[in-house]
Amino acid sequence: MATHQAIYDIAEICAQHGIQNAVLCPGSRCAPLTLAFANHNAITCRTFSDERSAGFIGLGLAQQTHSPSVLVCTSGSAAYNFAPAVAEAFFQQIPLVVFTADRPPEWIDQWDGQTIRQENIFGGHVKKSYNLPSDYTHPDSVWHINRVVNEAITFAQNFPAGPVHINVPLREPLYPQAGEKIKFSKKVKVVQAEHAQSELSKETKAKLSEQLAGFTRILVIAGQQENQAAVLKTVTRFCEVHQATLVGDVISNFHGSVNTIRFADVFLAHAPDSIKSTLQPELIITFGKSVISKNLKQFLRKYASTEHWHVQPAGIVPDPFQSLTKTIACDAKTFFAGLSSAPAITKFELQKKANYRKLWEVEENRTQRSYENYFVPHLFYELQAAKVIMETLPSRCNFHVANSMSVRYANLVGLTEKQKGIHVYSNRGTSGIDGCTSTTIGHALASDVPNVLLTGDLAFFYDRNAFWHNYKMPNLRVVVINNNGGVIFNLIDGPGQVAENDEFFVTQQHLSAQHLATEFNHVYLSASTPKELTHALKEFYTFDGKTKILEIKSDQLTATKAFNEFKQVIKKSYAT
Repeated sequence: MATHQAIYDIAEICAQHGIQNAVLCPGSRCAPLTLAFANHNAITCRTFSDERSAGFIGLGLAQQTHSPSVLVCTSGSAAYNFAPAVAEAFFQQIPLVVFTADRPPEWIDQWDGQTIRQENIFGGHVKKSYNLPSDYTHPDSVWHINRVVNEAITFAQNFPAGPVHINVPLREPLYPQAGEKIKFSKKVKVVQAEHAQSELSKETKAKLSEQLAGFTRILVIAGQQENQAAVLKTVTRFCEVHQATLVGDVISNFHGSVNTIRFADVFLAHAPDSIKSTLQPELIITFGKSVISKNLKQFLRKYASTEHWHVQPAGIVPDPFQSLTKTIACDAKTFFAGLSSAPAITKFELQKKANYRKLWEVEENRTQRSYENYFVPHLFYELQAAKVIMETLPSRCNFHVANSMSVRYANLVGLTEKQKGIHVYSNRGTSGIDGCTSTTIGHALASDVPNVLLTGDLAFFYDRNAFWHNYKMPNLRVVVINNNGGVIFNLIDGPGQVAENDEFFVTQQHLSAQHLATEFNHVYLSASTPKELTHALKEFYTFDGKTKILEIKSDQLTATKAFNEFKQVIKKSYAT
């Protein structure tokens, strides 16, 4: 038996658990792991030199395939470079199985090269961290390695899903002897997990139905989640039956419902208290993960509901509105489908529920009318450009939104019910700019549909190593709004009032995406006028086997002025 046979069999265990993708970062200490995965026919392996970028690519692969991705790196600081993606996966509940090669334990803290303290390196940002034995031949060690890997893969997928870490001390020799072939044991033990569907008991349904009937002002909030037609349908039905108000920002993927209030973030920022008080709910029902809107959170903290129910199958439940009163342990589809029977109330009581819903619709319609006054086709500014980009998205695509201003622009513009074939993704677990492009590329590598990323210049250049690999991405389209810095610091309260803003917050830069596109042999397009944008988009959305980057040239002064004018237009709608 080969010295590293138990390590080689890790790949076989992963394959039998249905894992399809492994991201392998080059290094020598991880050679047994790398060779194991690279020689397994059931697993697609890709290699990326930058571990930080590789981690996010693995995250995108896992998100797209709905299956855990394997990450492999060598010992030392390489492991730490996985940390941003691991943290994002933890808070976005995306399964990753992270293998970090390590020196044997007796060589830690002995000035050996590429050696750091790797046990529990990701701290509280993994569901669990494991350390394999440094002996792989003793029967108990072989059993232990098998047990740990099986447990970790299952645990990564149990709700809430997330990353797990397996630290692997490896002894030399790390490579097979001359003539030795990588083989997998024929009888590798695999511990399968069967997941039962959560259900509401008859007693629970009856109790919740009775309680629902007693609330007049019901507000349903969809947090970040994937585009799921079945969930959308059941939630929409529930809201119609109970005359509940449905709020969902762009990352909720609830644009497919005509009833979704999309612009709550806008009107809650500017509506007077006399109007906000009329929108105060009695019952909030939430599902999914986080919401983008700070204004919605502040509104619900000030105008607190009597009750707040959160629906999710298991796990710790956050309380972002400071109003949580009940957790309901089942999935959203089961909950809303189970409570979609008509409430046993009078027509008058049902009309009172409808009146509350109408109050939200009035503010939504007011905002839409304001938009008509603000968006003028012949003018060119960042929010207008984002609107054009989103209106011209392919009817079936993945739309990725980078953090900072890009996700805010996307949320202000929104998608319509006619665009239900568009799936929205954004790294809102930690809301960092560091891996937005890499995550998109992970999706693009694992899907046939167009993957369109809307990003800013800082996020784009920060993650430039996302393009540093040898894989074709014919379905990838990247829109870069380049205003030469972090214009968000001119738009939020605080930074713009200090003299140090330009140098230490906005962080001026003068790069162009053209050089990066040329370096990596991608098609480059640019636009600085409405006419140029219209012309560029025709080429941009032509899928001819090439990756394309569209740079929208802006400047901070115009961007700041246009955004402030947008806020003034909304404010004026409340002055009349």
